[in-house]
This record gives sequence, structure tokens and C-alpha cells, in this order.
Amino acid sequence: MPLPQQEVDLFEASRARLEAIAYRMLGSAGEAEDAVQETFLRWQGADRERIEVPEAWLTKVLTNLCLNQLTSARARRETYVGQWLPEPVLDGDPMLGPAETAEQRESVSLAVLTMMERLSPNERAVYVLREAFSHSHAEIAEILDITEAGSQQTFSRAKRHLAGRPRVEVGPVATRRIVEEFLAAAASGETEPLVRLLTDDAISVGDGGGKIPARAKAVSGALAVAKFLRGLFKPSGGKRDMIGGSAQVWAAVVNGGPAAVAIVDGKVVGIMSFEIAEDGIAGVRNQANPDKLERATRRWAERDHGAPLGTFW
Repeated sequence: MPLPQQEVDLFEASRARLEAIAYRMLGSAGEAEDAVQETFLRWQGADRERIEVPEAWLTKVLTNLCLNQLTSARARRETYVGQWLPEPVLDGDPMLGPAETAEQRESVSLAVLTMMERLSPNERAVYVLREAFSHSHAEIAEILDITEAGSQQTFSRAKRHLAGRPRVEVGPVATRRIVEEFLAAAASGETEPLVRLLTDDAISVGDGGGKIPARAKAVSGALAVAKFLRGLFKPSGGKRDMIGGSAQVWAAVVNGGPAAVAIVDGKVVGIMSFEIAEDGIAGVRNQANPDKLERATRRWAERDHGAPLGTFW
């Protein structure tokens, strides 16, 4: 039986928040969309007259669906080809969720989403609900069927696991400058300009998902990263064939940080995101798996971006 429009509207009013929770939980926009759609089906089949607080009910159902998904995802990632990276999300996408506080912005950064793979499913759920969505420990305990003290302890463990280098937030002007400087250095054909932009312990990680060639392991250290990136940006017919032609590259904000977005015929073929520290670029994360760029392509087409910074490969 179709849902009454009022109850469809009630769910739709929660969709953006549910998608933002699921994305932080799963690190995948596509999987987040699927989890929210499954939550809608559960809502459609529920005895809604007995649901006192719909938002709390929806959050509980979604969170438990994500917990189940994380358990199976761990098994799938053991056979994932190469490095696994989160799906990048462009600035302005409602899936990024609340961004009023530094903690909320930090929780959706690609660096933190990557580190969250270290957490148990319950640690990840508690961290997301508490840090990004300001749920009380009493509310989290109800959602996860644990004690309030258990929620507090789990949150403390998660925070310890995620402790790392302080992240430097940059605005739109600085974002463009960082990407411009990086592209100029990468296209120079020389190593030294890139080394100057990187921290001594910089890392570079690429995710091709077995569909686009990528290094099986992270590259570490400024010199090694600079040499790798110099080669990555060296033009070749093979690279053009692989991505469908030469790519135009724009500066963009992705998951709250600066990024270079490569476009071929209106399709996002790569997003290279930069983790910024006080002394330079500390991390370069290159997402090239086409399965993880579909939402970015849709969102990119919805807005005007001005002229590209250049054409590469």
C-alpha cells in the first residue's frame, strides 16, 4: 500500500540527515544512498502509529543497517584490489551533513574517514553520532542497545584511535592557490618543486578499485612522493587512452579540503585531495575508481565552475 503523502514528506525531511550519517558510517556515497533507501522501505512497512519519535526510529534503523553493512564491508575490503579510499564528496553536497563546528568538519575529512577504517563498527557509530550529529550518550545508548557508560567509553576509544596530526582548514582563495601551485610543480617535470610543497613525512595513496591502475601500497616520504607524482603527471598516450582523452583540471573543495578535479567530456575521472598541515601538504589521496566518482559527476554537472586551471595528460 502506498504511503500517505504526509508520511512520505516526513521521511523526506530526514533524508539528507540520514544520508549524511550513512556516508560517515560507510565512507561511500553509493552505499549510503542504498542504506537510506532500505530505511525508507522499513519505514513503509512499519506500524507507524506505534512510532512515537519518527526521527529517533529512523536513526536507529539506519544505524543498524550501516552496522550490518560495515561487517560485510570488512570482508569485501580484504579482497579489494589495491588501496581502499573513501568516496570523495564535493563541497555543497548535502551528504556532507552539518559543518558548523570544527569537529563536524573534521569528521567528514578524507583523512578521518580513512582512519575510521581502524575502528570497530560500534566505535564508528558512536563517534559519528556523537561528534558529527551531537547525539547525547543516552540517545546513542538507546540507538545501539548499549549502556550510557558503554557509549562514553566507546567514544573515548574511538577518539584515541583517530588522534593524529592537526588539520589546517583553508578557504576558497587558499584552496585555489594550493591546487595551482601543486599542478605547476607536478607539470614541471622536476622533483624539487614538489618536494618543497610536501611535508617530510608526506604520503600518497591511490584507489583505482582494480579498474584504473594504482599503486598497491602507499608511497611515503617527500622525495618518494614527489618522484611518484612527477611520473603520474607525465603525459602519455596510454594515460589518455585509459581516461578517455586529455583531462581538464579544476580546483575544488572536496570533503572540506582542497582538491584537483579532473574532467573528461563532462565526467569526473579523478579527484586528487590534499591534506594540509602547517608545514605543507601532508597527504595526497587520489580517487580514480569510476564506481566512486558517479555522484561527484552528477553533482559537478549541476553547477558552473568557470575556466579550468589547465589540461593534463
